[in-house]
Amino acid sequence: MFSPLCAFDKKQAIAHESNFIVGIDEAGRGPLAGPVVACACFIPPSIVQDFGDVDDSKKLTEAKREKLFARLTGESGVIYGVGFATAEEIDQLNILQATFLAMRRAAQKFLQIPDCCALIDGPYTVKDLPMKQYAVIDGDAKSLAIASASIIAKVTRDHYMEVLENIYPGYGFAGHKGYGTAKHLAALRSLGPCAEHRRTFGPVRRLLTNTNTLP
Repeated sequence: MFSPLCAFDKKQAIAHESNFIVGIDEAGRGPLAGPVVACACFIPPSIVQDFGDVDDSKKLTEAKREKLFARLTGESGVIYGVGFATAEEIDQLNILQATFLAMRRAAQKFLQIPDCCALIDGPYTVKDLPMKQYAVIDGDAKSLAIASASIIAKVTRDHYMEVLENIYPGYGFAGHKGYGTAKHLAALRSLGPCAEHRRTFGPVRRLLTNTNTLP
């Protein structure tokens, strides 16, 4: 089964004269804790029919994302790289620049491919990424490569936050994945920030300012 998303990538390959279309997307720009995670993903034309059910990760159930993640990262022939930018790096650089950093890290394995062309989800190209690249607004709903990258980035980050649940118990990271839910905010007020919290994000910054505490 061919996904309608693969037609978009084929058009991009023709338009940009590239046989190697890589989709790049991220997960975790909005949370108050944890890293931002990016993925760069290439699906060889010979196997695109195996991923006809791929869609924007935000449109999929958690169970469906997990199944697609297992297929994409298994012995399918998909080539991908994952990059992280930590909470500390987010505070140092700001979230946009940290996202670019994670994307550059994710794209490392593709840098030596001469005709590689990256499709970046969103309105921006990636600063200092040494390859041909184009920004695609709503790319995770248009491009098979970007949608696949969105799934890998999202599930990778979710799994990371589940690990943090055991390292920093009490915050509920496995459930809300670091987003500013009522439960998370209540835990923040009760426990204070941990090492994985983004100090420059409003609710965390205000808590630190109000308590005059620097954990």
